[in-house]
Amino acid sequence: MYKAVRDAVRVRLVGALMLRVRAARKDAGMVTSEYAVGIIAAVAFAAVLYKVVTSGQVQAELQEIVGRALSGGQ
Repeated sequence: MYKAVRDAVRVRLVGALMLRVRAARKDAGMVTSEYAVGIIAAVAFAAVLYKVVTSGQVQAELQEIVGRALSGGQ
């Protein structure tokens, strides 16, 4: 009797574990809409970064840094 109960519990536990593994595999990756939102966010960040880097103040600072590097730090 004890062995039968133990085997029944083991079968149920293994079955539940297999269901969880299958569910985890099914949700392992991103769907197309998530990729689209990620791409839009990356493009927006790139656009903001481009605007910052090409602004007058940042360009002047970068030119100063490059000028100092080329002149030997003087």
